[in-house]
Amino acid sequence: MRRSFGLVATALFIAGLAFPAQAQSQAGFQRWVANFWPNARAAGISRSTYEQGFRGVRLDPAVLEKARYQPEFVRPLWDYVDSAVSEKRLENGKAKLREYSRLLDALERTYGVDRHILVAIWGMESSYGQVLDNPKIVKSVIQSLATLAYADRRRARFGRQQLIAALKILQRGDISPPGLTGSWAGAMGHTQFIPTTYNAYAVDFDGDGRRNIWTSPADALASAAHYLKKSGWVSGKTWGYEVVLPRRFDYRLADGDATRTLGQWQKLGIRRAGGRSFPRPGDRAELLLPGGANGPAFLLLRNHFVIKRYNNATSYALAIGHLADRLRGGGAFAQAWPRSERPLSKTELRELQSQLARTGHYKGSIDGKIGPMSRAAIRAYQVRAGLAADGYAGALLLNRLRGS
Repeated sequence: MRRSFGLVATALFIAGLAFPAQAQSQAGFQRWVANFWPNARAAGISRSTYEQGFRGVRLDPAVLEKARYQPEFVRPLWDYVDSAVSEKRLENGKAKLREYSRLLDALERTYGVDRHILVAIWGMESSYGQVLDNPKIVKSVIQSLATLAYADRRRARFGRQQLIAALKILQRGDISPPGLTGSWAGAMGHTQFIPTTYNAYAVDFDGDGRRNIWTSPADALASAAHYLKKSGWVSGKTWGYEVVLPRRFDYRLADGDATRTLGQWQKLGIRRAGGRSFPRPGDRAELLLPGGANGPAFLLLRNHFVIKRYNNATSYALAIGHLADRLRGGGAFAQAWPRSERPLSKTELRELQSQLARTGHYKGSIDGKIGPMSRAAIRAYQVRAGLAADGYAGALLLNRLRGS
């Protein structure tokens, strides 16, 4: 092993006559790989697995470019949801529901997770496996994670942890080193599991002795179903409902801290969109207004928050739920999104807090984090300005504050 690292370092030194900075970083990376071996050995990784896993692995600048790209622009939630339920994704998803109907029957019997949710996750994570053939997206998991561990200060701990987990996948024999591929951050296969999640929840559903989420849709979808079940999925229930609020509604109830039964929400004047009744009034739910008072409103059930265990973003969980509903035959949201509105960047959120402080409504930190104190300040300003006090931090509000 040491000999191979030495040969790589020598080659990099020769190459460095033309590209000294690049050669130096590659040489440093190879030294880091050699020095990381004791950590892997302590975690139970064999020498042969380590050598196989790192054969041909180099520092990947493209991974670092992805990791460091932090766009200031914030994509509106409704654009994200629109792309989630594109006509192409719906068409392909309905085809997958037909093609894999027997498999999905078996998964529902085994795990109790709705087939439409599983197919929605499959569509969102890998376009039903289509992105796995794209060399611009799919990379060596070992190379990506080692690059993060070596050269990305923010993600170094994540990179080391996931790298050990990836080596354990190789050691178990579920996949060969060339087949251990994933995103720049190490998310793998049809359902985009990171290595630690894979090791904890991946299953061999097709019975071939390997947990193959890269080329076996059966294993990939079963692994996702197993993960959701272990995360608390409630069988036979949905993720939430679009609702209609009454006039003069107290928008403070949409802060996310207030959990009530659907029946209690109904007594406050909230109705299910489309005029239908709630099938189980005793289910508990939280109220969400992701676009403020002028956008759709949702009552979120437990399964919404289980989906967030897969990806801890409200936009993702909302998109998965809506895509599943559309695959089931449901329609678009009843209330239109406030498309004239625009979410604020981090810089603009700090400016918003500064403007609220200037007008005497905010006394917290200027950190760009919109928490309870910031929302209370926004509401206080909105009440004073005669606006709907929904606490929504958008561009229209910031422009109004700038001119006040």
